[in-house]
Amino acid sequence: MISYAPLWRTLSKKGITQYQLINEYGVSTGTLDALRKNRSVTLNTIQDLCKILDCSVQEVVEITFESGDSNNEM
Repeated sequence: MISYAPLWRTLSKKGITQYQLINEYGVSTGTLDALRKNRSVTLNTIQDLCKILDCSVQEVVEITFESGDSNNEM
């Protein structure tokens, strides 16, 4: 499961609001909506967020697997 919980923690830690992401950094409201709902976004979006926040990917997104999920083995 994709979770953007690290993003919200990183934003708080860096003192950046969602309003700033939209108005100062050009992040679309649709992208923020997808992030809020833990929907998938492009790797380019993740990269842009990492640049804006000067952080690693792990500070933006985490992926977890449900126990018993047969797709967690590659």
